[in-house]
Amino acid sequence: MLCRGSRNELRKYIIEGQVKDESVKSLFGERGLINRDINRGYLAFLAITGALGGLLFGFDIAIITGAGPFIARRFHLSDLSLGWAFSSLLFGCVIGCFVAGKLADRYGRKKLLVLVAAFFALTSVATAMAGNFALFVSARFLGGLAVGGVSLLSPMYVAEVAPPSLRGRMGTLYQLSIITGVIVSYGINYLLRDTGPDNWRWMFLTGVLPSALFLLLISMAPESPRFQAIAGRDDEAFEVLERIGGKASAGSEIAQIDASIRKRPAAESGFRRPGVRRALAASIGLAVLVQVSGINTILDYAPAIFQSAGWKIDGALASTFIVGLTEFVFTVVSLWMIDRYGRKPLYVVGSLGMTVALVLLVIAILEGRFHGNLVLVVILSYLAFFASCVGPVFWTLIPEIFPNDVRGVALIVPVLIQWVANAVVVLFFPYAFHVIGKALTFSFLALMSLIQGIFMLVYIPETKNKRLEEIEQYWAAAKQTIPVEP
Repeated sequence: MLCRGSRNELRKYIIEGQVKDESVKSLFGERGLINRDINRGYLAFLAITGALGGLLFGFDIAIITGAGPFIARRFHLSDLSLGWAFSSLLFGCVIGCFVAGKLADRYGRKKLLVLVAAFFALTSVATAMAGNFALFVSARFLGGLAVGGVSLLSPMYVAEVAPPSLRGRMGTLYQLSIITGVIVSYGINYLLRDTGPDNWRWMFLTGVLPSALFLLLISMAPESPRFQAIAGRDDEAFEVLERIGGKASAGSEIAQIDASIRKRPAAESGFRRPGVRRALAASIGLAVLVQVSGINTILDYAPAIFQSAGWKIDGALASTFIVGLTEFVFTVVSLWMIDRYGRKPLYVVGSLGMTVALVLLVIAILEGRFHGNLVLVVILSYLAFFASCVGPVFWTLIPEIFPNDVRGVALIVPVLIQWVANAVVVLFFPYAFHVIGKALTFSFLALMSLIQGIFMLVYIPETKNKRLEEIEQYWAAAKQTIPVEP
């Protein structure tokens, strides 16, 4: 076992350049020390707590799905105004993730997550009390600040506390939490649909409850050990890592974190490092494609899509619960697959499955069969491929590929871009769906899904079972073009 004194001594040698990577490997094994004594109970608490940010994410994104028809009636909205009602939160997300990323490497992950939880509750109340459309949009925009912040901070926190062998499953918990928030909001929408003209106000007000739960749990959790190490609080970082995986594992982790952060020339700091630039380029491609392939248009506008296929409003709202349940079940499936088959195979298969489902929708439209249960079955197939393959991998992979010292700031880029792409697609979907036409709209989404699969196959390495510091070394060593396999 590695005691704290020997851990400090090893770190001193690494910082002074007296220990080479080969020596560390010989001391700790080919991939560093493998955790055999993981405290799964404590690790589960950290993972579930961090991932609960996704619950707020999913709740705030989806609660407007059922409220949308009632808001449109209350404020007499056109297609573009309705699109603005939906997307105003998403534009707030853009700013929220930017601010959170800037502050995460200065103040830490936990403090910001506490603030985000409190802000969720406040903006839920403000949205419910909005007296006119301008106030409603303003409250949704402010709520987006919290959603954007949590979309960056929660996956980062989970990635930084997870052992390599379990990081995929723990990252999937974040996606599962998002889907749980979606299902909860769908259920609330359906239960409150007949509670009067102000039913939409009660729908938004219920957001206070998950906010309070998240605030309670994150207040009890420790700061991310990697942030503590970056901030020079090595003893605190060691205590958290020791509680997760034991002293020997904690010593290995601290040594590798120090090596990745401190053993670097000043000229290669920040975004000037080629490895960081390559990782950023890859993350940008993933962030754009995951949104323009259509997932949030399907989730947000599911009732409108089903109504256009001949469903009545009650049936359309009930069907959204089936949509959420499908996403939940197949996200659970991904818990079993992501650390077994890896990120890359799942993403490629999921993208191809989404493409086929969208092409089937286009064929149904062109043949005049876009109605009834056929539309529901095809949309559920699309969601199954996304939920079991693409969604969990995206939110697991994005925080994995950036170095420790710039992870907070670097994550701004892909998370901000995916929110911008999300907002633009959601804003214009009602117009495209009704004016440009269903067939062309779904054809575009199908093409983007296909390109997404090709991009992953060609440009993104496999990160399964690799330490965050090991992934960083891959990007730093990569040539001008990224090979298919690391």
